[in-house]
Amino acid sequence: MNRSIRKVAVLGSGIMGSRIACHFANIGVEVLLLDIVPKDLTDAEKAKGITTEHPAFRNRIVNDSFQAALKASPAPLYSAAFASRVKLGNFDDNLADIKNYDWVMEVVVERLDIKRSIFEKVDALRKPGTLITSNTSGIPIHLMAEGRSEDFRKNFAGTHFFNPPRYLRLLEIIPTADTDQSVVDFLMHYGELFLGKTTVLCKDTPGFIANRLGIYALIQTIRVAEEMGLSVDEVDKLTGPVAGRPKSGTYRLSDVVGLDTTVHVANNLYASGEGKDESRDAFVLPEIMQKLFDNKWLGDKTGQGFYKKIKDEKGKSVILALDFKTLEYVPSGKVKFDTLEGTKNISDVYKRFGALVAGKDKAGDFYRKTFADVFKYATFRIPEISDEIFRIDQAITAGFGWQYGLFETWDAIGVKNMLGIMESLDLKPAEWVYEMLAAGNESFYKVENGKRLYYDIPSKSYKRIPGQDSFILLSNLSNNIVWKNAGANLYDLGDGILNLEFKSKMNTMGSEVIEGIQKSISLAEKDFRGLVVGNEAVEAFSAGANLAMLFMYAVEQEFDEINMVISQFQQTMMRARYSSIPVVVAPHTLALGGGCELTLHADKVVAHAETYIGLVEFGVGLIPAGGGTKEMALRCSDMYQAGDPELNILQNAFMNIAQAKVSTSAHEAKAMNYLQDKDQIVLNRSRLIAEAKQAAIDLAENGYTQPKPRHDIKVQGKTGIALFLAGITQMRLANFITAHDAKIAEKLAYVINGGDLSYPQLVSEQYLIDLEREAFLSLCGEKKTLERMQGLLNGGKPPRN
Repeated sequence: MNRSIRKVAVLGSGIMGSRIACHFANIGVEVLLLDIVPKDLTDAEKAKGITTEHPAFRNRIVNDSFQAALKASPAPLYSAAFASRVKLGNFDDNLADIKNYDWVMEVVVERLDIKRSIFEKVDALRKPGTLITSNTSGIPIHLMAEGRSEDFRKNFAGTHFFNPPRYLRLLEIIPTADTDQSVVDFLMHYGELFLGKTTVLCKDTPGFIANRLGIYALIQTIRVAEEMGLSVDEVDKLTGPVAGRPKSGTYRLSDVVGLDTTVHVANNLYASGEGKDESRDAFVLPEIMQKLFDNKWLGDKTGQGFYKKIKDEKGKSVILALDFKTLEYVPSGKVKFDTLEGTKNISDVYKRFGALVAGKDKAGDFYRKTFADVFKYATFRIPEISDEIFRIDQAITAGFGWQYGLFETWDAIGVKNMLGIMESLDLKPAEWVYEMLAAGNESFYKVENGKRLYYDIPSKSYKRIPGQDSFILLSNLSNNIVWKNAGANLYDLGDGILNLEFKSKMNTMGSEVIEGIQKSISLAEKDFRGLVVGNEAVEAFSAGANLAMLFMYAVEQEFDEINMVISQFQQTMMRARYSSIPVVVAPHTLALGGGCELTLHADKVVAHAETYIGLVEFGVGLIPAGGGTKEMALRCSDMYQAGDPELNILQNAFMNIAQAKVSTSAHEAKAMNYLQDKDQIVLNRSRLIAEAKQAAIDLAENGYTQPKPRHDIKVQGKTGIALFLAGITQMRLANFITAHDAKIAEKLAYVINGGDLSYPQLVSEQYLIDLEREAFLSLCGEKKTLERMQGLLNGGKPPRN
């Protein structure tokens, strides 16, 4: 049947249920969120005269849960306005409404009897063909469907989201033997395209894929650390970004998730593994985990776990780490290992893995033991939990935020090299690995004709990973590079479209990147029909301009050099706007400063939903001068209509820049006018470059013509400047801003209002760009600006709201 999901009912409003409801609201779906009716009135309700029949009482649990979700950080909604898409109710009064919903998802407490009771009611109330799923993290899916109608069982499956659903990309799809294949196909497609997830098909086995392997890796990491005498800080350093994993590392991750959750999953895996899992005993808790669990030191939810946050004598927050020997919390120490020092210059994580396992110190021993152990375990889980290695890697990377999966990491180290390490530690993998090598196949993955292949164990051959036709992965296109320098690669994507990829640290925009933008436009104008600017970087699309170079010139007061650099940057942004071919920019993660300015000058933006974009130059004592201030003045001008409060519109733009405000999503970026209605938001990051390429093709084929520079930008002149200066003065007198902040704000007010003009009038882009550059140069000579730059270069972070 052809399914269309317009309305989704979520049964259960706990942490997962309310956040899943929010994510469906994010994509425009109407959501019904239900939970139980409370048993008794609270004293506060009694005092207000509320009865047990009042909606405020009957919906108290769902209301409280949903409000808690809306206040959570990070936010579950792309925009606070999307909360209106969620309707609240309770099981007693509103469950019958599910007959009007296309998808009913159960997210109640993890007890089989309660789930079966819910599904009995759902089966009686739903319309035939309605999609029914459970978000269980471990209860066998087939047990929940027992006794249900044939139509229910045909349309029933597990859909396991990971918390928080908005941010973690994994969605495990778990069918039963009775699930119709069309339902499986629909869920795999819908999750990937509409929910932006990496959808992984799983077998109905304990813990499915991600939790089975992820919890195993977490517990075994803690066990090895305990045996080696490594501290909490040391382990989290070793298992953080240096190894291509999230900043939370191992112990911090446990605190965030909640130790009780980890213990619950581990105990279930131990109980269900008898006679089926040769490494079942690995799920017995290490001594330190058991002690913390017994003490109810469960992490963030109890105020302490492996870490504890306190206030020092000055009232400043300090994070202490648990000392395993004394069970007391101590200040975090500086972590230093020779292995890590030796890999500092290896920026590519994939290339770093080999150096990590080759280390001669404790760190090297730790990596060898933990990698060998989890690699071995993964080989024996095939075909139990999955028939294909790529599904295991997809689940781990998407569910736990690892940059590379288990078999991908093994490939990076070298399969034969790692096998020798595993054998030396008496951690031999499954026999199929030896068979693969004996047949002359020396890696788990390889690339052919721009497509990624995986080693298929049953056929003993390589097969294409399915679903790649929707994606363009630059990492697979090394043979398609048509030009490159130290900071950029230019790829031929086919169909007359080029793609410029930044390759600098944090993709900052220095001379090599500027050269890359200019060169790519020249080549595209000569021999192609469109350009995409996009990359696959994990941390940032672009964190802005290369501050180190600018700081060097500013310290030496080389204002001619600064003027030349800024002028070249402005010209490059304007060339992106006024080239003869369409330029499509595909931002994601961080698009700050210069990265934001390039985005503002695109013919079209195809942004990932999780794009955090903003003009943050104010934070280092400057104003946007790559056309950013000009562009916001232009966009405000385009919003002016007769009778509209023009100064209010302009003030919003001014405050976004003056506060260095960064959007918390691409949808919020639209509200901030950094993205426009013509721009596109993509939920699945893997689709981003493919969608941007199609946008460039569409622009080219729909008769793209080279635009002309604007001369009709309405600016407010002295009228606007006076208004902003009054506000700046008030902020300064109240000590909300420093004298230097006031000076920067005054410069910004001068530029965004078009300078010292007697009355509102129309000006050109070039006029505003010249004002930008003049103000920028004057601020580069300020001592406080240099101090801010130096602070950022010495390890500070870009300003974030």
